[in-house]
Amino acid sequence: MTIEASHKTTTGSGGSAHAEQLLEMYRRMRRIRRFEERASVLYKATEIPGFLHLSIGQEASAVGACWPLGPGDGITSTHRGHGHVLAKGLDTASMMAELMGKEAGTNHGRGGSMHIADPRLGIYGANGIVGAGLPIAAGVATAAKLRAAGDVVVAFFGDGAVAQGMFHEAVNLAAVWDLPVVFLCENNHYSEFSPASAQHRATLSARAAGYGIDYAHVDGNDVLAVAGLMNDVVERLRGGAGPVLVEAETYRWHGHYEGDPERYRPAEEVAAAKERDPLLVARKHLAAAGVPAVLADAVDEEIDKEIEAAVEWARSLPEPDPETLHDFVSAPRSEVPEPAPADGEVFRSMDAVRLALEHELTADPDVFIAGIDVGAGGNVFGLTRGLADAFPGRVRDTPISESAVLGAAVGAAMAGMKPVVEIMYMDFIGVAFDMLLNQAAKLRFMTGGRASMPLVVRTQFGAGRSSGSQHSQSLEALLAHIPGLTVVMPSNPADTYGLLRAAILDPNPVIFVENRLQYGLKGPRPPADHLIPLGKAKVVREGTDITLVSWSRMVQDALAAADLLAAEGISVEVIDLRTIAPLDRETVLASLAKTNRLVIAHEAVRDFGVGAELSALAVDEGFWHLDAPVTRVAPPHVPAPYAPSLERVWLPSRDTIAETLRRIAAV
Repeated sequence: MTIEASHKTTTGSGGSAHAEQLLEMYRRMRRIRRFEERASVLYKATEIPGFLHLSIGQEASAVGACWPLGPGDGITSTHRGHGHVLAKGLDTASMMAELMGKEAGTNHGRGGSMHIADPRLGIYGANGIVGAGLPIAAGVATAAKLRAAGDVVVAFFGDGAVAQGMFHEAVNLAAVWDLPVVFLCENNHYSEFSPASAQHRATLSARAAGYGIDYAHVDGNDVLAVAGLMNDVVERLRGGAGPVLVEAETYRWHGHYEGDPERYRPAEEVAAAKERDPLLVARKHLAAAGVPAVLADAVDEEIDKEIEAAVEWARSLPEPDPETLHDFVSAPRSEVPEPAPADGEVFRSMDAVRLALEHELTADPDVFIAGIDVGAGGNVFGLTRGLADAFPGRVRDTPISESAVLGAAVGAAMAGMKPVVEIMYMDFIGVAFDMLLNQAAKLRFMTGGRASMPLVVRTQFGAGRSSGSQHSQSLEALLAHIPGLTVVMPSNPADTYGLLRAAILDPNPVIFVENRLQYGLKGPRPPADHLIPLGKAKVVREGTDITLVSWSRMVQDALAAADLLAAEGISVEVIDLRTIAPLDRETVLASLAKTNRLVIAHEAVRDFGVGAELSALAVDEGFWHLDAPVTRVAPPHVPAPYAPSLERVWLPSRDTIAETLRRIAAV
């Protein structure tokens, strides 16, 4: 269905009210224009570092789209996002300071031009990754729908983002879930240097029909037309309608970035576009409404003074103190004491997962679960069976769209929810790596702490059953290398329960990695309030001769190997890391100081892994304690093989660990 644009700007009537609204629209557009013009000059003068992408020529689409939005509504933006965030209500002074990299900037100088955000104002981030704001918007809209608050979200994107997989996944997820989100394309006819005709064959109206959602086209240079259309669209969404795709046709006057030589378009084309200057169009509307030109001129003067004051204020400010380099990477986590050992009835690791999820769903209405077949199907391993019926609407099946699933978690977390999303196999994280690498891990830092990120990504792995190279990988080193992510890998049922609960309660993004070969592992059940502190390893077997560090399922092999060595008179201390990042260096170093020997066993391939990090730790901070070489027991740098004969050689075992321990003990 196609929605027609109108020039309605208010549900009321009266020429005076209409004129006042027109003048306010003009004021907001003029603010964007002047802000961008001054930013261009400051950039050329090297007062603004980094990259700068300006939205001059696109003011009407930003102001018109945000016109009907209230404080509870949200937006996501793009790398060309100054106009959007100004239209949503961010102040010019803190924004200018942010562009200059000052401590008093919107995000304490951590985000800059492409990453401005303030979730308190419903601004869930400009974004340096093309298309990344779309799945995040779906997450913010999910939070709005679960809370039934009547709020809506506008996801700005450019025509170039249509080629991104995240566009397809986000729009499809929003359609399937009937989310209150407007996907607003500012079609400025260029994807960086390439004309839209060279990037796409299908129209946006055809794409909308393919997703089964409504579509509307509007003159993006006419603020009255955009605002009128958006009034109608937003009103429908507040009433329960599903997502809408809006195409606002406009044009950017400057290059893709400041300094762009613009060899890809003729000057005549730009000049012709300027004849449809959004500010001139708005001036014509003002004249038609009987607003004297002197009032618009007064607005120009008022905004000029506002922007100049913002520039002078920002210039006077200090940059962030170098001592604050580590600020905002992660939110402080509560101190959790090490609990007493579990001593209840026997249960399995798979029971631990379900019980932990059930406990947190019951305790906190902000917790919800989403993933492929986690609802009606109860998860491919049956881990969430029954939860969808027990918590209607809060255990949600998704399409096979990992980027949308993780992006929705990021957006929902920023909107105050506590999402727990599932990626069916750890190998599939690669499909959606941007949402972990550039969004979940970095947004708290890039927003100077304004973005909260309490989310959990549950996934699983496990070699040893001929699952092959795309269903067996242990990728914790890849994830642990990313500042801002917490990576957890439990080794037994009680820890699975306590660590998963702690992860859901934590204010940071946590990747919770289960080993599917342990789902049937049995152990004593802990009490319901059982919590394991994140970031703390545990000595699971005391010893005096060798320190053996491991995690996940390999801990069981490590303990078995230690039993073999004990019969031979060699005392092995076994440490279960439990949390990979942040790494508990203190526990490892304390054990090394006692035993003077270190062996590390893990299921991930040996090269460039967590074992290498532990080896570096021992050689750096524990060097004077070492009486033997630090040694790793791990698969060779070869993908996980399928044939059982090859997999047995590839994967370490109790016996290969024991053999290494004997060798190191003899040094």
